[in-house]
Amino acid sequence: MNDLVPDRYAVTMRLYPYCRVADQDATVPVRHPVVVIGGGPVGLATALDLGQRGIPVLLLDDHEGTGQGSKALCFARRTLEICDRLGAARPMLAKGVQWNLGKVFHDDRLLYEFNLSPEGGHAFPAFINLQQPWFEKFLHEAILSARADGAPIELRGKNRVDAVTPAADHTWLDVMPPDGPYQITADWLVVCDGARSPVRGMMGLSFDGRVFEDNFLIADVKMTADFPTERWFWFEPHFKSGDSALLHKQPDGIWRIDFQLGWNIDRARELEPGNIRARVDAMLGPDVEYDLDWCSIYTFQCRRMTRFRHGRVIFAGDSAHQVSPFGARGANSGLQDADNLGWKLALVVAGLAPDSLLDSYDAERVQGADENILNSTRATDFITPKSPISMLFRNAVLALAETLPFARTMVNSGRLSLPYTYDGSALNGPDHPDMPARTRPGSPCPDAPLAGDWLLRRLGRGFTLMTIGAEAPDRLTAHGLDVPRLGLEATPELQARYLGAAPGAVYLIRPDQHVAARWSSFDADAVSAALAQAIGKR
Repeated sequence: MNDLVPDRYAVTMRLYPYCRVADQDATVPVRHPVVVIGGGPVGLATALDLGQRGIPVLLLDDHEGTGQGSKALCFARRTLEICDRLGAARPMLAKGVQWNLGKVFHDDRLLYEFNLSPEGGHAFPAFINLQQPWFEKFLHEAILSARADGAPIELRGKNRVDAVTPAADHTWLDVMPPDGPYQITADWLVVCDGARSPVRGMMGLSFDGRVFEDNFLIADVKMTADFPTERWFWFEPHFKSGDSALLHKQPDGIWRIDFQLGWNIDRARELEPGNIRARVDAMLGPDVEYDLDWCSIYTFQCRRMTRFRHGRVIFAGDSAHQVSPFGARGANSGLQDADNLGWKLALVVAGLAPDSLLDSYDAERVQGADENILNSTRATDFITPKSPISMLFRNAVLALAETLPFARTMVNSGRLSLPYTYDGSALNGPDHPDMPARTRPGSPCPDAPLAGDWLLRRLGRGFTLMTIGAEAPDRLTAHGLDVPRLGLEATPELQARYLGAAPGAVYLIRPDQHVAARWSSFDADAVSAALAQAIGKR
């Protein structure tokens, strides 16, 4: 059996090989409307979204494609809905392992199981498990398809950014490719260069929060096993490999196993294949054959920047915020950053909205990061109690949860990622009291089945006026924007998710498929005012 193949993705995932470009020979630095730094999921999604909106965008990455190891694994329904709008979700769904069910164990006893998609009526499952290199590959394929259709997206691999110098209306970039440095400038710079963000360091910006005193081992193993496609989590597992453990299925016969190690560990010793195998053998049994595919040790950290926007430099994804992996909040929240930023930056670059609209990106996504950090911190404190009293409480909850349903709501093995509702956003317009709370202004639109289609696939890339059992013009033109109408008749799902007790509904939907405003009937002046508010024109 083979142990640890470090270059598993090195050849097959070399997506954008280095080649020399005209910018390197220009006598004056070439100016670009938007530059994105970082070719991970968030950077690729941001570039793809902007390019599909007709905004010229250049992405710089210091590699030529995907990195080593599975990294991010669990991608939530909302992320798939975003990727579907970008044209990348179908291969993700085909390759990924779909799941809705999870089980929580204490020692060797099943405490309870849960279904993350009990209501049905959605185009996508609650989650898929898909290794990050594949996720990035499918985004890259969507970029190639968009470019073939004319989207102005350029990718440059092996172009490391060595210096960032902000100015009043642009930013200077010192770029280092393999054959010598060059300079460019960017009207707008989007930074997606990861949790260790070199650009954040270059700009002297803080990254504040909490580092938890615990370590976890990731072991990706390749094996044939009959475990179901579910999320299994153990507190104080019977195989005695730490205070907690997690088992997940990935594509291609790979299984993700997480082991809690504790704080004062010898990292090099823990990463020795023999010691990793001892833990895996204790979990799976001595007769199960497997290969160690990729392993790493991580420490829980919950941190964020004070602000995500700094003039014409905007941070997104792990460069702006970081959470512990339990709950699958890292990459999923980063894709929500890209989803929130893309349409706003596109309107600003096109001159259709003031640049103050980008302050709403900062406000909305800082709120989203704070919710993720809160939930991630609570999960971490429950999984790894830091005092005897906390341990006593945790174990009492686990003892009760086996027989008493109320206690199960208190068990926290990682509250799984949900999209954030932008309550209190300056972009939110009027609400209607008789309609469901889940689709109030600021909330993400829940999907619903339509005849032969799905609701979210019927929404365009721009603003949409959605009516259910209400009359309205087929199009509305205001503030330089063309807003088409999506007229629907009530179905049981639309009644439950959008109508509630109201006789009819008119929804103004943002380009990121969040609700901007809603009414029971159409009023042109009210819709125009809400549209102005949603693009930052007051």
